[in-house]
Order: sequence, then C-alpha cells, then structure tokens
Amino acid sequence: MYILRCSDGSYYTGLTKQEIEARVWEHNTGSYDGYTAKRLPAELVFYRNL
Repeated sequence: MYILRCSDGSYYTGLTKQEIEARVWEHNTGSYDGYTAKRLPAELVFYRNL
C-alpha cells in the first residue's frame, strides 16, 4: 500500500507488487493516463509492504 501527495495537494492511494521506486517513477512520468497524470509531480508520503 502506498500514498502519494499530488501537486494540487490531493492524495492518491494504491497497491503494487513491484518495487515502490519503480511505481512512483511510473506515476511521475505519466506512463498511465489516470488520476496522477494530471497532478504531477507526485511525492511518496507513505509506503507499507503488505
């Protein structure tokens, strides 16, 4: 589980099985057209390996 703070002050939560650094990189490069793609940059504020 991870939480990102977006540039507009909103938060995004997600789950991933890949390395967290790689997932945050995907968010910040806009690899996927989703919530964070229009709110870059996104900063990791919490991560917990479940």
